[in-house]
Amino acid sequence: MTVRAASSVLVGRHREIAALQGALSRARAGEPTTVLVGGEAGVGKTRLLEEFAGWATDGAARVLVGQCLELGEAGLPFAPFAAALRAVLRADGPEVFAGYEAEFAPLLPELGRASATLAAPRPVALSDAPRGYLFDLVAELFQRLADARPLVLTIEDLHWADRSTRDLIGFLVRAARPGRLLLVCTYRTDELQRGHPLRPFLAELDRARGVERVDLGRLDRDGTGAILADLLGAEPPARAVDDVHDRTQGNPFFIEELAVAGDPIGCAALPETLRDLLLARVDRLPEPTQRVLRIAAAGGTRFAHDLLAEVAGLPEAELEDALRAAVAAQLVVADRDGDYEFRHALVREAVHDELLPGEHARLHARFAAAIEAQPHLVAAGRAPAEIAHHWYAAHDHPRALVAARTAACAAADRYAYAEQRRLLERALELWELVPDAADLLDMDHLALLEQTLNAAVIAGDFSRAITLTRAGLAEVDADAAPLRAARLLDQRGRLMALLGKSDGSRELHEAYRLAAGGPPGVERVRLLADIATHLVKVDPQQAARVAAEAAADAEAFGENVALLPTRIALLSHGGRDLAGGLAELGQVAAAARAAGDASTLVLAMVFESDMLCELGRYAESAQAAEAGVVEARRVGISRSTGAYLLSNRAEALIALGRWDEAEAVCAEAARIDLSGVTGLHWLQLGAGLRLARAHPGADEMVDRALTFLGRPYLWANHRLPLHELAIEAALAKDDKVEAVRAARVAVADESLPQLPREGWPVLSAAARTAARVSDRELAAAVSALATDLPARHPAARAHAAQVTALLAVGDQALPAWRAAVDAWRADGQPYPLGRALLALAEATAAAGERDETAAAVTEATEIGRRLKAVPLVEAAATLARRVGLRSAAGGGAGADLLTAREREVLRLVAEGHSNSRIAERLFISPKTASVHVSRIIAKLGVTNRVEAAALAHRLGLLTEAAAPR
Repeated sequence: MTVRAASSVLVGRHREIAALQGALSRARAGEPTTVLVGGEAGVGKTRLLEEFAGWATDGAARVLVGQCLELGEAGLPFAPFAAALRAVLRADGPEVFAGYEAEFAPLLPELGRASATLAAPRPVALSDAPRGYLFDLVAELFQRLADARPLVLTIEDLHWADRSTRDLIGFLVRAARPGRLLLVCTYRTDELQRGHPLRPFLAELDRARGVERVDLGRLDRDGTGAILADLLGAEPPARAVDDVHDRTQGNPFFIEELAVAGDPIGCAALPETLRDLLLARVDRLPEPTQRVLRIAAAGGTRFAHDLLAEVAGLPEAELEDALRAAVAAQLVVADRDGDYEFRHALVREAVHDELLPGEHARLHARFAAAIEAQPHLVAAGRAPAEIAHHWYAAHDHPRALVAARTAACAAADRYAYAEQRRLLERALELWELVPDAADLLDMDHLALLEQTLNAAVIAGDFSRAITLTRAGLAEVDADAAPLRAARLLDQRGRLMALLGKSDGSRELHEAYRLAAGGPPGVERVRLLADIATHLVKVDPQQAARVAAEAAADAEAFGENVALLPTRIALLSHGGRDLAGGLAELGQVAAAARAAGDASTLVLAMVFESDMLCELGRYAESAQAAEAGVVEARRVGISRSTGAYLLSNRAEALIALGRWDEAEAVCAEAARIDLSGVTGLHWLQLGAGLRLARAHPGADEMVDRALTFLGRPYLWANHRLPLHELAIEAALAKDDKVEAVRAARVAVADESLPQLPREGWPVLSAAARTAARVSDRELAAAVSALATDLPARHPAARAHAAQVTALLAVGDQALPAWRAAVDAWRADGQPYPLGRALLALAEATAAAGERDETAAAVTEATEIGRRLKAVPLVEAAATLARRVGLRSAAGGGAGADLLTAREREVLRLVAEGHSNSRIAERLFISPKTASVHVSRIIAKLGVTNRVEAAALAHRLGLLTEAAAPR
């Protein structure tokens, strides 16, 4: 009886198929959907997806498949996406890339860009901006394909994915979210040991909207029997099913291998382990076939015929005979391109693990040499990574060293900066093993370390970058190479601040000391400009002096363009003339545009939108930020410098009351996932927005933002808004103790007097806390700070008026709140205006100005509804009840809620009478009196009789003027 090695039926996967079908239905409806299919090796993930792909194709969906390679974290970047896009290129031709062939060439070199295989290394990039642009283009391509018909993109073996592949998947899932796209990723659960990089990545994806997990378990006994029956062509004996199920525990691949290895009917004489089982099948093949399989195993799970022929060195007929036997044994399968792959990665692993040490090194060396001599033997763009992998596996340290750096440069060409960093670190590891490493690479060890550091910074691996700066500083001779040492110190200082470890001032000042004594020249000009730029936030006076020194040298060396970012940074520092700064900023932007300096131009647009916002020109700020986003996208830096434009735009939109748009912009900024503190601005804005709307996710986002306060250092313009957020969050929960604690910490911040823009909102929040809890000490501290804090611009002036009103007592409160409302009207921000109107309504009610009270409550309610600021609307409704107004939701403003009888009862309650005494005075029963008191408490929004009496006195409800009309 002939036994097939692979079952032709899909058994026991109805639930999983239904989940995938449901996901595709949601994707068809335009909902971006991702399914993560996990299961142990051999459980049937590929078989499940093959079945689903057939169903999807029959339903007019397009299916693209890409597979991750076993080259590890330092392997071929974006391999599954390159495979999928190559299929698109074959099917649709280059025109599908809509004129962006050159931009897609890093993924598909055949589109026209020369492959950076064995060419001279290219300079290290200065930012990761091109990668972000590439991500955007890939997402747009998938969107165009999905617009034509639903698209299913399958990424297999995610446990082997490089970081760049994971980053692009994360971008598609969290940021781009193309409609009508179903992304399906498979991974081995048994590979995810502690520390595996896929574990945190999967957890991160789980938090994204539209992501679903499908866990593929083993089959039950009936499933095992169904597979055996299909493989054997007959119903197996019950004992055989029991034996196989006990041995395999329902793993489909194990079942298939046992069925092939054992007796066709009884499945007897089974090997002890799966590895023995697989090797037993290999051992039954002719010796030439076994030898070819061992050679192929060194090449990976998939291997090209021509490459195998080159490495094996066999006559074509002998090679074909050997492969034919392997295919017949169903250990190897041919693909549609005429190449081959092991039927399962476990087969390749078993054969590869059996290689003798010398055989292992020899075969990998032959693969490396073959690909070096003929790069076309592998897919375009794969040669550098493959060569580096094979020389490293061959333990040929000199060649592995050179190949690692060459592959690192190729990774940078593909915008795979994390892989570039890992390959360079491999080169650093190999350096000690190669005596003539400096000659082979034509650089010293420190230069290689500096390249690794730059790659780590671009990849966003800031913690690793700090470690590399420490290693570099330990190695550099500051006396012999002061500029080199200064550059390392400058980078370290900036990284320390970005990670919140310190302000970096010690490193920056030492960097300046070394640079100042360094040899004059272009390098020194650029270094001084960078140091000045980074010093602005911690020592602006010294930054200005360093910038002046750089400017003097720049004039001599014609390097004025290098100073443009420094000029922008100096303009952005507090205490400057904003109107004049805007004019100068325009000059800087014009100079950057003339010089073709796109990154500096976008930086100028960042600060232009920021200055306009501080000036209260919110609509202009939003427009400038939006224009900057477009410009950043045009030049490919929308995910680096351009990301700040998103949070600036969100800030302006919040000020304009366009909160839905602001939330969408914050979400877009969030998906860029900036490292360190660079992503804090949008997070703080988004948290405040959610808090003001009582969003269910407000607490989580607030907590995420406030964790930054626990860092050893945080720039003051980041820290102060977090203090404000902490106070507002505590007040929202009515946690008076925490609000007072947070307010006292905030007003004690030594940077507050130097930063009016960030300081005034903090003082407003602290004053609100002092007023709510009647904390005279806190009120005095706020008042003292407010006296000396400048209020030059509309928002600052409005906050100043509000602080005055919050701290006012007695007759001063009403005119102070009228002034505060006027100031917020002049500024134009609706939300703080709404809050001020409620405070004004309370003050006017106490003064008996009921018409003004009603108007203020009505306007505040309308603002709250428009902004979807639920707490503001609820506060307005509560105040309306307390002062005897009908809710703005119905009835005319100013109509009383308390009836004449309830006012009589309230007057007696305020005089301290019990329910029995009230009943006697009003000639009603005690029960009726109790009902009246309960209704009064509910209408006034208080909790007991004492609060009702106090509120009645404070709001003048017991005076003749408050009598029912």
